[in-house]
Amino acid sequence: MTRISWFSCLFLGFLGLPAVLAQDLASFEARTTVHKLNNGWTFVILERDVAPVFSFSTYVDAGSVQEVPGITGLAHMFEHMAFKGTPNIGTKNYAAEKKALDEVEAAYQAYQKERLSANPDPKRVEELLAAFQKKQEEAAQFVITNEFGDIIDREGGADLNAGTGADSTVYYYSLPANKFELFAYLESERFLHPVFREFYKERDVVQEERRMRTESDPIGRLIELFIGTAFLAHPYHHPTIGYMSDLQSITRTDAEAFFKTYYIPSNMVTAVVGSVKAKEIIPVLEKYFGRIPSRDKPPELRTVEPPQTAERTVVLKDAAQPLYLEGYHKSSVKHPDEVVYDAIDDILSSGRTSRLYRSLVRDKKIAMTTASFSAFPGIKYPNLWAVYAFPARGATNEQVRDAIRAELDRLKKEEVTDEELSRFKTRARASLIRSLDDNQGLANQLATYQAVFGDWRELFRYLDKIEKVTKGDIKRVANETLKESNRTVGMIVTEQPAADAAQATGPGAGR
Repeated sequence: MTRISWFSCLFLGFLGLPAVLAQDLASFEARTTVHKLNNGWTFVILERDVAPVFSFSTYVDAGSVQEVPGITGLAHMFEHMAFKGTPNIGTKNYAAEKKALDEVEAAYQAYQKERLSANPDPKRVEELLAAFQKKQEEAAQFVITNEFGDIIDREGGADLNAGTGADSTVYYYSLPANKFELFAYLESERFLHPVFREFYKERDVVQEERRMRTESDPIGRLIELFIGTAFLAHPYHHPTIGYMSDLQSITRTDAEAFFKTYYIPSNMVTAVVGSVKAKEIIPVLEKYFGRIPSRDKPPELRTVEPPQTAERTVVLKDAAQPLYLEGYHKSSVKHPDEVVYDAIDDILSSGRTSRLYRSLVRDKKIAMTTASFSAFPGIKYPNLWAVYAFPARGATNEQVRDAIRAELDRLKKEEVTDEELSRFKTRARASLIRSLDDNQGLANQLATYQAVFGDWRELFRYLDKIEKVTKGDIKRVANETLKESNRTVGMIVTEQPAADAAQATGPGAGR
């Protein structure tokens, strides 16, 4: 599941913790163990014996930023391939299947070589495509569909899923506590011996996802154009779903190379939360996950987005409702000012007392909905702070633009009120406390904080920092960030298709 709402904060966990939760940090430290295998795989184990179950989250430090031209969408493909099984799961006869899969790949490579050649022979392309499709059919007879997921369901598992973003790919589900060794076997096997069966079938599925979520969706198209306009150099401009031409050309060979580079123990963190004992499960983790060979962590990304020096605008004309969006470059989630952006988001768009709601929706009645958000499209590298509004019937993008900028100018010129700052800190505290009461949410956050910051304790320390946010910090950050030269604007402008417009204005129209 790539599962991502573009108009929501992609990292809700970064609401942090206030100083009054220091006692909870001590309690968590007493129940949390960090264990790193010799091969480099890091495990964060939180003993939480409230029910006889556990949840896990595996964070792979590989997302669409690791892709290069020609293979965009490949990171997301692993969401689909990681559930296809192993030599022992998902097959009727692996020895025969492996031979068939190799023949599929050879046939596809021959087809693609001719198809992408400078002067392809149409007849030869058609023959090679037919040969490839025949090999696919032969390999399909060995597949036991969804066996990996069926095993988890049969053993009482729940919420089996995965998600890909710009920075990472995450895998997770829950199981009864007495099935921990099954978890260790299944998860280690799919990273030790993955079988990319039905690769081209799933590639077709991803192409359909792109058609539905991007090409047939005006908001999806605008978001892709907007990000590509805001980021000129940094690979944040890659759409996580991938470009269609790449999705029509990436190969199983490409996937295997990507897997060998990024799906390695030193590049992964797993958090386990629930009714487990660290001293009991560490030997199990060693037994199964320790089998995976160690390799050096891939080098960090080199490309840095240059400072933006002029406003950029992208306008999409479509027979859809209008939408106004603007974004500003900001620092990564590790920067001390990240907490200030959280405060700005809360004051501008958290609930019916927020400034944007009161101005655009309640008072002026020019927007149906409006909000701001950070960490767009990722958190690890400098990213965007953004704000959007859907104009109400009869209102225009220009009206909501002016109203939004009036509120942004207020942030730059005036300090927020004591009440607004206090409400933000109270809501942040409540949000964190709620998140601590759920195994899966905790596992997701612990894995992410350990991977991104190198220490899960930052989950708690972050809200300590929120308590220190001042009105002056908000005004300072607003003035540093919300500048015209640092701004990218995206709009959907409602426009009837040419044929409809001609019919509406042609002879006899309006009679």
